[in-house]
Amino acid sequence: MATLHCLTGCATGEVLGMIVGTALGWSNWATIVLAVALAFVFGYAFTMVPLVRSGMQLKAAAGLALASDTASITVMEIVDNAVLLLIPGAMDAHLTNPFFWFSLAIALAIAGVAAYPVNRWLIARGRGHAVVHQHHGHP
Repeated sequence: MATLHCLTGCATGEVLGMIVGTALGWSNWATIVLAVALAFVFGYAFTMVPLVRSGMQLKAAAGLALASDTASITVMEIVDNAVLLLIPGAMDAHLTNPFFWFSLAIALAIAGVAAYPVNRWLIARGRGHAVVHQHHGHP
């Protein structure tokens, strides 16, 4: 569940960044930088918002989000963007081309698989989303 949660926030930012960069005709690297930045913003936000809503102070929620999500988002973003760069034509496909969406979906799926062992390792050591879940009422 931690990987799915992390993938949801990460994918939201990644997809939004790829859409904006592609629509604006930015270079591959500018698009990737935007997508990575938004992946971290959305990934952290998806963790922080429920914590703040439960009454936690913003600073404490931010600290937990950084501690629980940074490793997972980093792995996801490295793998996701590497896969996109390795798929011939993926970064050049336009938004109206189904290949754009197919490549993005494949890259995110592979990134989620790559991040799973990271999340599992963190949780097994009482870190990562194990810390956040205790504040959400999850076991």
